Amino acid sequence: MPAPIVLLAPGVYRIPTLGDAINSFAFLDDDGQVTLVDCGLKRAPGRIVAALAGIGRHPSDVTRIVLTHAHGDHAGGAHDMVDRSGLAGVDIHEDDVDYITRGVEAPGPAGGMARLLRRGPTSRFEPVAVSEALTDGQLLPIAGGVRVLHTPGHTPGHVSLLHESSGVLITGDVIFNLAWRMTWPVSFVCTNAALNKRSAAVLADTSYQVAAFTHGPEIRDRAREQVRDFVRRKGSG
Repeated sequence: MPAPIVLLAPGVYRIPTLGDAINSFAFLDDDGQVTLVDCGLKRAPGRIVAALAGIGRHPSDVTRIVLTHAHGDHAGGAHDMVDRSGLAGVDIHEDDVDYITRGVEAPGPAGGMARLLRRGPTSRFEPVAVSEALTDGQLLPIAGGVRVLHTPGHTPGHVSLLHESSGVLITGDVIFNLAWRMTWPVSFVCTNAALNKRSAAVLADTSYQVAAFTHGPEIRDRAREQVRDFVRRKGSG
């Protein structure tokens, strides 16, 4: 039986790779080409392939892979998915290129828990070549256009992605929505937690109808208003 795949809007899907706790996404073009966003942990590609089969797609239909940032729970399966799809590499913001090509996570703060996490099993992953280094404001030719929003803090090159025609925003890790409650990512997994909160103001000021989180289920009801309220209540500094 195919793995679950969640329709967010026509041609836009969420792929749960560890329940709702870790999500990848897929954009389906009219000609059948697929753009995959994030590749989960190392074992996630099997679930991604099974989910794509649920919409009649195969890894060979994947013509682009975009990573929101260089952390192991988003890039751990990237090398495998690149191989399965026959691509030359992935697309990632220019400020995270060095980490993805070396197979190491973008740095967190010094000391304590962050130091322990950098020694953990997800802190390193197989290096992946980069096909395109992304920049802020860039419009990717995906499913009618996906806008790159540079939202640094979680990592230096973290991006969120806006599918303008459907109003689906992929927040990345700027905000989590675990247990149906928006939260900030914990500070020890961020390069700069304060900057991450400031970046959330970009999401609050962007127009969209669905907020899709890489950690947690999407919000469809008054999504922008709920995100703006969260940022206002929790602060952006």
